[in-house]
Amino acid sequence: MRILVVGDSYVPVEVFRRGLQPLAEEHELDLVQLDESQVLTPSTDSERRIREYAGTPAQLVEHLDGHEVLVVHGAPVTDQVLGVESLRLVCCARGGPVNVDVDAASRRHIPVVTTPGKNADAVADQTLAFMVMLARGFPKAQRYLAEGHTAGETAFEGAEFFGHDLGGMTLGLVGFGNVGQRVAQRASAFGMHVSVYDPYRASNGDGAVDEVNELDDLLHIADVVSLHARATPENENLFDAHRFAAMKDGSYFVNTARESLVDESALDAALATGKLAGAALDVVRPHHGSGPHPLLRHENVVLTPHIGGATHETLLRGAMMVASEIERFDTGEPLVNVINREAVGT
Repeated sequence: MRILVVGDSYVPVEVFRRGLQPLAEEHELDLVQLDESQVLTPSTDSERRIREYAGTPAQLVEHLDGHEVLVVHGAPVTDQVLGVESLRLVCCARGGPVNVDVDAASRRHIPVVTTPGKNADAVADQTLAFMVMLARGFPKAQRYLAEGHTAGETAFEGAEFFGHDLGGMTLGLVGFGNVGQRVAQRASAFGMHVSVYDPYRASNGDGAVDEVNELDDLLHIADVVSLHARATPENENLFDAHRFAAMKDGSYFVNTARESLVDESALDAALATGKLAGAALDVVRPHHGSGPHPLLRHENVVLTPHIGGATHETLLRGAMMVASEIERFDTGEPLVNVINREAVGT
């Protein structure tokens, strides 16, 4: 088969080259790095259906003719791209193919495969790091030093920075998928008690975690609330003023999922009143003003620029997952992570 691999600034072609190396002996791999200076101005329904992309569809079409398989991370896969006659399979090396017009692919009976869970370990690690930072008051201690105060002059300097152990706390997980399950494993090792709210998960009754039927019931008991739900229209601002009010006084809030799940004004207010003891977020809505993000006015806030899945291992794992799907496709085996399985009959 001929396989076109399109890298971008987040997953460059060199990562794909390493992850897809097992395919090189039997298939023709053509690797192209996106020119991200070329900007797409959406003008068709298909182009308006996609998001979080880089480059233009024309760059893909230029190289795609004669290729059966297209591999991308963030390149825009629109109806124009999917119309290339030779194309039989699209592989998107991310959990959700938001840069792929899946409806257009389904109409052409082209399977779209993804790489769910590729970053689950990395995000779970960051989630636990956030919890430790909040419970121990690391943001305040870091600011103390950044403001010019000295360290190392006395054995008692930590007296004004007392925090809390995670052991014995109740962790409330909102969502219990690939990431949430890994967070639960790590939190249990810290001695935390784990409770879960996930209306989309069938109860397995294994006793490893406590399962709660109502979200507010979880919020009433959790010392730390960690958000791992999917971003859907129904979940827009899932955590609003009502939900923050339902949380325990002095509890912590962590979001390593999606920014759309949180009403940031309500979060800001909950921090300002002292309702929450701290918050850590890897995802926030765009801030168009000058200066630091408004939430950083609170000394008990940790904020990172969406780095949860930003590890070298995550990127390579995604490319390797793609390679496995292409091997299955070539040999006629069932594909594993097909986003449009019903439409294409695989």
